[in-house]
Amino acid sequence: MDYLLFFAELVGTVAFAVSGATLAVQKRLDLFGIVFFGVVAALGGGTMRDLLLGHTPPRMFYNYEYVLLAVATALMVFVAAKHETILHIFNKADSFLFNLSDAVGLGIFAVTGTQTGILAGHEKNAFFCIFLGMTTAVGGGILRDMLCGDIPMVLRKHIYAVAAIAGSSIFYVLDLLGFDSGLSSVTAMAVTILMRLLARHYRWNLPRVDETVRKNNPGGL
Repeated sequence: MDYLLFFAELVGTVAFAVSGATLAVQKRLDLFGIVFFGVVAALGGGTMRDLLLGHTPPRMFYNYEYVLLAVATALMVFVAAKHETILHIFNKADSFLFNLSDAVGLGIFAVTGTQTGILAGHEKNAFFCIFLGMTTAVGGGILRDMLCGDIPMVLRKHIYAVAAIAGSSIFYVLDLLGFDSGLSSVTAMAVTILMRLLARHYRWNLPRVDETVRKNNPGGL
């Protein structure tokens, strides 16, 4: 199972590196900016997870394969975006590539973050394990958006953190019930990815203060 966890994290690293580098292309950043965004998006959540678990330094600083993979992925995005024939794929504000890679990374890291907490001996602490899954899944995206000067996506639209919590919770419960780890992982990842893509497609959002209420009551919420 350690190999499955390792492989899943590699795939998640690639997915989030693509999302970070794609956003950097849209923001017209230079080569360093694209690579930096790719690394932050891919490894930021895992770094937060490791710090919460007391693993210092975080794994990205001694398991170099994750950093190298994120850098290589971001470089490939840069090279691909240099070709005018496919530049539009990266430049679209609502890029399908960005949304798909972001959803895949979210689903994978929601599961691997939860599983890391379980393997670290916290299997009886449901809140902590699920929180680790959510943090691993959304942490890189939060850092990515903050670097852009944007309010993090997780706080404002399209069922982002909720999807990660759902996937993390499903994996935790299935693992607790003794289901096969591989089946539990695939099921939880699929639910998270599907929720995220459907929320993006149908513009699902959590309730918020209505704009007209705020205009009519500026001194309130």
